Amino acid sequence: MGDPKFARSKTQTPTHPWKQARIDEEHALKEKYGLKKTGGMKEIWREKTSLRRYRNQAMKLIGRVDTSEGHFAREKDQLINSLTRRGLLPEGASVGDVLQIDVDQMLSRRLQSVVYRRGLAPTMRSARQLIMHGHISIGPQKMTVPGYHIMKEEEDALQYNSNSPFMNDNSTFRQELERLRVVGVDEDPEQQNDENPRQATEDFVEKIKSDAAQAPTVEETIPKEEK
Repeated sequence: MGDPKFARSKTQTPTHPWKQARIDEEHALKEKYGLKKTGGMKEIWREKTSLRRYRNQAMKLIGRVDTSEGHFAREKDQLINSLTRRGLLPEGASVGDVLQIDVDQMLSRRLQSVVYRRGLAPTMRSARQLIMHGHISIGPQKMTVPGYHIMKEEEDALQYNSNSPFMNDNSTFRQELERLRVVGVDEDPEQQNDENPRQATEDFVEKIKSDAAQAPTVEETIPKEEK
């Protein structure tokens, strides 16, 4: 029965929890969209549950002989309009197009993904951190939920929070973000492979050499015995 104070979770878990193909697919999605390293699978399952609900509703409407009148016509229009506003369907889509939506599209409409795609963060993981720490807002409303599904009409109001130091164009973060945009570096450093290593600048090399020269030797780090 559970505790009556808390609602039972509506997220559906996998029927075959140890299926290797599904695990590999979900790990790839977790890395691609910068989901939580611990518990990120639940975010994917939540999106799959919502997607399954949309598909079930669409299949129920498709199975009706006539959905041009009455309650079913309204239900069909509401479903299509809702998914269009969420950016999951194009304008003029039909109820059959709902079956073509996949979990990749669902994840791409999360606030975290849109913040990264609009250039407010250099990586998916940094976009998550900006949202969690209250640096992102939609209009005057501060947003702290990375999994929020942003509406198409809300995208133009997406910005840094007015109280965030990143609102200043001269902040170190904004300048570094602009430098990365000009250079064209848009990958997460954790995901870069050895085939395309990032080139180290001369200033970076000199700083490493200076830090190494000032670092203590191994002998200096060994505590001296008290006599």
